[in-house]
Amino acid sequence: MIVAPSILAANFANLAHDVVMVNNSQADWFHLDVMDGVFVPNISFGMPVIKSIHKIATKPLDVHLMIVDPDRYIKTFKECGAHVLSVHFEACTHLHRTVGAIKAEGMLAGVAINPHTPIHLLEDIIADVDLVCMMSVNPGFGGQKFIENTYRKISELKNLIIKRKTKTLIEIDGGVDFENYKKLKKAGADVLVAGNTVFSASNPTDAIKKLKS
Repeated sequence: MIVAPSILAANFANLAHDVVMVNNSQADWFHLDVMDGVFVPNISFGMPVIKSIHKIATKPLDVHLMIVDPDRYIKTFKECGAHVLSVHFEACTHLHRTVGAIKAEGMLAGVAINPHTPIHLLEDIIADVDLVCMMSVNPGFGGQKFIENTYRKISELKNLIIKRKTKTLIEIDGGVDFENYKKLKKAGADVLVAGNTVFSASNPTDAIKKLKS
């Protein structure tokens, strides 16, 4: 199981402290949500913050673009240090081209889907992507309630991956906590993104360890 703490929930007044904490923990990736206030109703952070994190991070950066027209910035996010770059299915007119451009820059290519997007729409792209980031809340804000239909969608996606004989990872983003993380693993999740569950814990390192257990 890959655990990717979501930096959106970190303390931005002392961001370096939280990045070092993740470095020293059992976490595998940093998850970075980039929001533009257009595709989602919120603005988070952009290139300068990611560059600053990359300077001190010792683990891969998993960058999730919640933006319109992500093709404009693929090369830029590679230069910022992204290891995984996920774009939204709903934001890409020519998804196959976008995925190819991400891979051409040497990054792992991910496709994110909103809670209302059916799994069968991924049939023609699943063999080309390294990761599917399944939103288990409506994108835009942290701390939302987990959508229970996610379990069914994980099983459906896992069946598609098996049928197509790909090695695509299933990432769950939103509302991951100690009440559902075991059930998510059992359903077939490979990557858990956790924000408040980690950074609001009295001991974030222990919270990460528990998610890894």
